[in-house]
Amino acid sequence: MTEAEKPAAEAPGPAHRATALPLTERQRERRGRILRATARLACRGGFEAVQMREVAESSQVALGTLYRYFPSKVHLLVATMHDQLERLHGTLRKSPPTGETAADRVAQTLMRAFGALRREPRLAEAMARALTFADRSVSPEVDRVSRQTTAIILDAMGGPRNPTPEQLSAVRVIEHTWLSTLITWLAGRTSLAQVRVDIGTVCRLIDLTDAGTAQTPPGDEAAPA
Repeated sequence: MTEAEKPAAEAPGPAHRATALPLTERQRERRGRILRATARLACRGGFEAVQMREVAESSQVALGTLYRYFPSKVHLLVATMHDQLERLHGTLRKSPPTGETAADRVAQTLMRAFGALRREPRLAEAMARALTFADRSVSPEVDRVSRQTTAIILDAMGGPRNPTPEQLSAVRVIEHTWLSTLITWLAGRTSLAQVRVDIGTVCRLIDLTDAGTAQTPPGDEAAPA
């Protein structure tokens, strides 16, 4: 990130601190323009092409306004990933997976998500790099990406209303594996065939938790105090 890209102060501006509050219609429209402009720039030139001034000009917002929404391009690209996943989730709901088991359906869903990102590798690489660079100041945006990914996986499983701790733990491991395979594929360190094998393997954790095999075996319970 160049010095010109950095906001005047490192701390998030008032608008960014208040992102948990409901946005007005005008703010939602402006935020959507910013995220679409970011995606367009990243599709053309990857991480380096996303310059804050270029994003501001492309989305027709003042540079200061852009910084109030997103203090850095890492914040911006992580938010863009959430937006892309949210759009993908809408598409998946219209055409849900058809696997026989929860593990099959989740694996199918994540490979479809992987395929969507493969179609725009420069955008995928930019978003993955932003997630890798994200520090604590980007935690709200990273958490939104994680929650969206969890929602996609839970929907593919069949939408358990009250997932067990074992199921949620399996979902977290699956999320980590999916992101890791995306990063290694983008870096050219793994093949698409290996990605498919790894995703299918980790998704079997879901069937294990559904079958109860991930629970404490009989006789291993802690003795009462």
